[in-house]
Amino acid sequence: MTTAHHLRLIDGMCTGDFPQERTPSVSGVSGPGYHTAFLRTGHEPWDDDDEPAGPEHRAQCLAEHDALLTLLTARWGEPQVMSLWSAQERMLAGEVIPDPWADPVAGCEFVRLWQVQERWVAIGLVLEEEGPGCEVTVLVTVIDPP
Repeated sequence: MTTAHHLRLIDGMCTGDFPQERTPSVSGVSGPGYHTAFLRTGHEPWDDDDEPAGPEHRAQCLAEHDALLTLLTARWGEPQVMSLWSAQERMLAGEVIPDPWADPVAGCEFVRLWQVQERWVAIGLVLEEEGPGCEVTVLVTVIDPP
């Protein structure tokens, strides 16, 4: 996927209606008050037996993440950088973090956050601690951050 494709996806998430029930989509999950997308960047999806492209995949993912942030910042201004550390600590202590924030809290150290009209747009980066795994997480919601 290209950065232009990611922008079109985010634009659709920002303007699209929310479903009444949690529903899987091609790129993520949508539910009452939110859309999420999990963007695998820099490579084609792989079979369970195949490994992602390695360090070059991670570098490509980071570059596409940065390019997306640059374009969104040009569009909406500087984002808030929101640490998810305290929400992660609460989750580890047994607190249930409600949708749609549970996935970003579980996978990202922080998100870049914009408020666009009445919706929050959060971009997070999920990096495997060991290995080349990298994914950009996008959340568009009317539900306030935890």
